[in-house]
Amino acid sequence: MQKEMNQEASKREKITFKEYFQLGEVWGYFFRKKDPNRPSNINIKMMHGINKISILIFLVGVIYMIIKHWL
Repeated sequence: MQKEMNQEASKREKITFKEYFQLGEVWGYFFRKKDPNRPSNINIKMMHGINKISILIFLVGVIYMIIKHWL
């Protein structure tokens, strides 16, 4: 048990600065191809639209906070 906890702690320490700012999953959410096997109805389309708007507003807010802090 203790060995597993030490391994998890060592994995957490190895995260680099670059890994904190990876936006691959965000870009993948916005620019992915349509999956024909995925169900599509108005509720799912509205949900994904609202999610995309929320992500954009959050990123704009983070950028604003960073700029405000450095200027």
